[in-house]
Formats: sequence, structure tokens, C-alpha cells
Amino acid sequence: MRYRQEPAFVLHARPWRETSVLVEVLSAEHGRLGLVARGVQTPKKQQLRAALQPLQSIRFDAVQQGELAQLQAVEAVDAAPLLRGEAALAAFYVNELCLRLTPRQSPQPELHAAYALVRERLRVGGVLAWTLRRFERDLLEALGSGLDFSTERGESPIDPVARYRLDPEAGPRRCGGEGIDACRDAAIGQALLDLAADVQPDSGGLASLRLPLRAVLLHHLGGRGLKSWDMLGGLLRLDGGRHSSA
Repeated sequence: MRYRQEPAFVLHARPWRETSVLVEVLSAEHGRLGLVARGVQTPKKQQLRAALQPLQSIRFDAVQQGELAQLQAVEAVDAAPLLRGEAALAAFYVNELCLRLTPRQSPQPELHAAYALVRERLRVGGVLAWTLRRFERDLLEALGSGLDFSTERGESPIDPVARYRLDPEAGPRRCGGEGIDACRDAAIGQALLDLAADVQPDSGGLASLRLPLRAVLLHHLGGRGLKSWDMLGGLLRLDGGRHSSA
């Protein structure tokens, strides 16, 4: 198969052999693809290497040969967001989710669109935790694992003042009869309703969404966590727990 002027976002790039790079991209029409960029680790190919950095929007030509495609040409569509600190960690998290949850050569147009949105939201700033919760919601929806956050298991309406755990297959399940401590990490009902309506919850509600959504993602990750979660844990220990977005 040949790809010509295929739009994509770069998810990951790493050196391969002496002068080449292995690149993972999320393309618009063909989903996640692995590309081999030969001969780009040379001084004359600095501009080409810059187009293969994570978050970069590109158009590329390539020929599929087995599992990997041989990159023939690539151009940057725009400048990748320049992110630092927590925002850079958030971008790493978004890319890692895409790498771990999407199979190669499986068309994901909705995910490509969701990635374009989160990339722009990271660029302009805003409440980082809300940016990530929206992407997690949209990612699950794009992969066919979306949840109805407005009803309990698709039946009774969510009670705004109740707390809910998220069943990865059935959706919100009211937390009750398990003691206060057992429900402490459950999502606030109003926050779930806000997430369903794409309205930013208040700070307490937003914070309550992080761990329930992480549990859902962990289920789809096969129980194996993310490197970005480990990195965030180290950051939390260093700053006394002030960071809580990812």
C-alpha cells in the first residue's frame, strides 16, 4: 500500500540503527502506523527530524512493507505546541494512551479528530485536568468503549449529589453501603453530568473524575499501567500532592 500526502500526528519517535528513526503516527484514514525514516540522523536532515517530533502535525508519503511503512517524504503542517512542565507531561500521557490503546492499521477518524482538539487545547492552555478528562472521554468513545455518564448503567438518571464508580463495561454504578472511605475516590454525580454535557465541573467535581476514569482506562490497558502515571506519582511526591491532572 502507498500513502500519499497522508495527514497524521506524530505520537512517538526513537532512534533506530545508526542513522534512522522509528516513528509512530496517528493518521486520519489509516489509524496508527509505524514508519521507518531512513538516514535522518545526519546533520543535513535536521529539518526532517524536526518534522518527526511528538505532537507534530505532518503530511507524509510512504510505502507499506509488512508491519512498518518506509517513509519517503514528510512535511510539517504547522509548528508543534511548545509545552513545558505539567503540560508536557500531559502531552506525553495523551500520546502514550494512543500508543497503548490503538492497534496499527485500524482506521480511527474520530480519534484523529479528538487528538487534533486536545493538541490545540494543550497549545492554548486552560485547566489541564479538564483538557485531559475530555480527551479520555473522547478516546473511549472513538474506540467503541464510550460510557453514558448521564445515567446509571443506562437506566436511572444520575443523582447530582451521589457518588459513583465507573464500570468499564456498564458505566456509572452508585456507590453506597460500602462506608465513607470506600466511596471517597468515587466520582460526584454532578461531575459526571457535566462531563456528559461537556461543561467544566467545579474544582471538587473535576478532581473526583480522575481516579474513576483511570480505573476504566486501566481495564482497557489490560491492567498494566502507564509510564506517565508513574512519572506523575514522582511529581506528586516532590511537590506535596499539588499536581493532580493526569
